[in-house]
Amino acid sequence: MPFDITITLSDEDLQKFQDCIDKGKIAVADKESAAIIENAASELIEKASGINLPQFISDRILKLQILLNMIKDDEWELTDDEINSIRGALFYFVDPDDVIPDHIPGIGFLDDAMYAEMVIQELKTEIKMYQEFCQFRIAEENRRINRGVDPHVGREDWIADRRAMLHSRMRERRSLRTGGRGWRMRVL
Repeated sequence: MPFDITITLSDEDLQKFQDCIDKGKIAVADKESAAIIENAASELIEKASGINLPQFISDRILKLQILLNMIKDDEWELTDDEINSIRGALFYFVDPDDVIPDHIPGIGFLDDAMYAEMVIQELKTEIKMYQEFCQFRIAEENRRINRGVDPHVGREDWIADRRAMLHSRMRERRSLRTGGRGWRMRVL
C-alpha cells in the first residue's frame, strides 16, 4: 500500500539548494566544466538506474534525463543562457558538498531525489513544452513517412514554426511564474 510523506523545507534549507544552483551557474561558464557537469549527471542517472533504490528516489532521479535531453537536442534550440541554467541546476549532482554523500547505502541518493523533485517542479513548464515538441516531431515525421514524403526535406521549416510557438509560450509562462510571487528556486 503506498504511503505519502510530506517534507517541509525551511527557507534556510531551500537556500542551501539555491546556493548550489548559484555555484553551478558560475561553474558552467567554463565549457569544460559544463561538459563535466553534463557527463556526471548522466553517470548519476545511469548509476541510479543500475542499483536497487527505493522507487520514489529512482523515479525522481530518472526524470533528470529529460533535462539532459533538452540541453542536448539541437532541434529544440534553447538559448545558451537556458542551457547553462539547466547545467547549473544539474551541478548539485556533481557537487562533493551535497547534503548526503551518494555512497551511503539506502539514503545516499535521498537528497538528490529531493533536489531533483524541486528542479523538475521549477522547470515543469519547460519540460512540458519540450515533451510537446518531441511528440509533435515524432508525429510529423510519421505523418510525412506515411504520405511517402521524406521527413528530412524542409524539416527545419516545419520544426521551426512549432518550436517558435512552444518557446514563446514557455518563456511567457516562465515570466508570469517568476513575477514576484514569493520565493522560488532561481533555476532559469
